[in-house]
Amino acid sequence: MDKRVLPLAIGGLGIGTTEFTIMGLLPDVAQSLQVSIPEAGRLISAYALGVVIGAPLLIGYSVKFPPKKVLIALMVLFAVFNGLSAIAPNYTLMLVARFLSGLPHGAFFGVGTVVASRIGGPGKEARYISLMFTGLTVANLAMVPLVTYVGHTFHWRWYFAIVAFIGLIALLSLFVWLPAMKGKGEDAHFRDELHFLKNQQSWYVLLITAIGFGGLFAWFSYINPLMTEVAGIAKSNMAYVMTLAGGGMVVGNLVGGYVSDKMGAPKTCAFLLLLMMLALTGVFFFSGTRAIALTLTFMCGGLSMSVSAPINIMMMRAAPNAEMMAAAFMQAAFNVANALGAYLGAIPLLHGLPYNYPSLVGVGMTLIGLLICTAYIARYARVRVAKEMQTGA
Repeated sequence: MDKRVLPLAIGGLGIGTTEFTIMGLLPDVAQSLQVSIPEAGRLISAYALGVVIGAPLLIGYSVKFPPKKVLIALMVLFAVFNGLSAIAPNYTLMLVARFLSGLPHGAFFGVGTVVASRIGGPGKEARYISLMFTGLTVANLAMVPLVTYVGHTFHWRWYFAIVAFIGLIALLSLFVWLPAMKGKGEDAHFRDELHFLKNQQSWYVLLITAIGFGGLFAWFSYINPLMTEVAGIAKSNMAYVMTLAGGGMVVGNLVGGYVSDKMGAPKTCAFLLLLMMLALTGVFFFSGTRAIALTLTFMCGGLSMSVSAPINIMMMRAAPNAEMMAAAFMQAAFNVANALGAYLGAIPLLHGLPYNYPSLVGVGMTLIGLLICTAYIARYARVRVAKEMQTGA
């Protein structure tokens, strides 16, 4: 890996670890803070709310500064707030600490996406964005199971201490390896950064993300009961299933970036949405067969991260003068996809249907995303190619 993008990957490792480990430690946290598990679940919602609010606010007020300084400041906030989570004495303060911990999440990836694309240069933008997201995928593959084990075995507070330590390592690496780049200067204003929302092209990409990729969250939100009750896998082996999904995320993330640079972001996005729809259809029909269910787990894990690079490239092209803010809104859209997929995926379960039915909801969501992506290609991608051909001629 290019050492210039390594600090972004380490930051992604810390963010992925803090975002997803809490799900496996909810009973421990609930018991320690003397609240119910549903109340402890609000810690997840508080973090997600912090992501949605923090992304546009922090980006809007920081675009005038050099990206390196912004990323360093964001990682300072990340390390401090996760450190506070490790020592929060009660539920209320923990809730506040989790909200504050989420604030730098979207902004870090927003700035990092643009920085990674600049480091990669023309023809390698998507590949370098995927390198940044490697940290997030490695977190799901290795750090989340490891830190969950540490939290169960010793104390859940070690989870936040480890995350804060990763933040300090990321902070040091940003100082040492990340190249200096110019910011927009004093002329940049918050309101100007939001002008891209007046562009319909931006809303196409946001809808593709929030609806189309919400289909995978409909599957992933209920993967535990799907694999244990439908596929017949022992609960004690679910850690291995999650590691399998994490391995797929690592592979899919890197492949998605490479293919996007070769095929172009819009075509890659449409192709991945089609594959997602087919894979989720397979989950619905064949999850009762253990070997097929495990294979589809790896595939769906890979597809869930393969889209990160191409969809972010599409968003930056839709907002050429506000790339960082646009990338931050993409993080908000992914959180909407997470919430929407989990909510809609629960509807068939509330009517007593088996746990393979959320994936059928996911098929419908992915189909809608594919149709929107097809409309995007017809309206924007072909026009862009035609303009490039005229310019070349």
